[in-house]
Amino acid sequence: MNQSFTRLWVIACCLFVTACSQQQDKITLRMGHTLDSEHSVHKAMLHMAEKLDEYSNGTMEIKIYPNAQLGTEREMVELLQIGSLAMTKVSAAAIEGFVPDMKVYGVPYLFESREHRWKVLQGEVGQSLLNATRQAHFVGLGYYDSGSRSFYTTNTKVETPKDLTGKKIRVMESQMAVRMVNAFGGSATPISFGELYAALQQGVVDGAENNPPSFYLSRHYEICDYYILNEHTSVPDIILGSAHVYDTLNKQQQDWLNQAISDSVELQKELWLAGEKYALEEVKKAGVEVIYPDKNPFMAAVKDFHASFDGTLIGRYLNAIKAEAN
Repeated sequence: MNQSFTRLWVIACCLFVTACSQQQDKITLRMGHTLDSEHSVHKAMLHMAEKLDEYSNGTMEIKIYPNAQLGTEREMVELLQIGSLAMTKVSAAAIEGFVPDMKVYGVPYLFESREHRWKVLQGEVGQSLLNATRQAHFVGLGYYDSGSRSFYTTNTKVETPKDLTGKKIRVMESQMAVRMVNAFGGSATPISFGELYAALQQGVVDGAENNPPSFYLSRHYEICDYYILNEHTSVPDIILGSAHVYDTLNKQQQDWLNQAISDSVELQKELWLAGEKYALEEVKKAGVEVIYPDKNPFMAAVKDFHASFDGTLIGRYLNAIKAEAN
């Protein structure tokens, strides 16, 4: 029994009867995530819990476990599948292996603007992708903003894709992220987010890619001298539920939960923009050089990547997303 499986088994044993517990007519939903309690996602979840308590007149509650208390993103996703956890927040990239349709969000330069992105996420295409999670025993409940991901490096100034040649860049455990970095000329290196600080510090990788709040809150700016705002991907976060748990709720309870989630999404959008601006200001104060490169060479570097999906399911999603920009 390997260490990862043992850890998951122990967590599952602790949570199995409590993912959705009912005591004295109150239903408790347990929700975990890997982010800091200062992150906009956590604050939005607290709002979700408050609204659910309000809508249900105190008959439902959400207990939130931040900072990876219940495991890594993958471990919590696996707990959802067996009904040992009610909900989590997960990057769409992290569930590609469970829901192949989600690969579309890892295609670089997919959206033309933030407005285009939200039009897609909250429209038919976004809902179709959420519905696709059912095949893996999940319920896609909504999206949180996670902005755009950009490169940051320890001591290499990057202004064009050529500057990434041969550089070891940390990516999520995502086939699309690996293909993207390699298309830019870098050497994609999957490492868990919790291990990344040490990997940057020890020179295991030369850099990574993420959005401004994550770069700031992770304190990776303490090691990385450059933040390159090429904004290659806009992979959304997904509020993911366990189908086993969600289906135990009656229609009214599901409606209350869905409305509370919708409220939290709108708040998180606002919090995200403020957090993004603050993060960039703070890393600049800390001495990080923020670079605003010409995006055209980066877009040109992934043209073949886009073309590789012609005639596939991902290609059909791409066409539908591009049509929403008009």
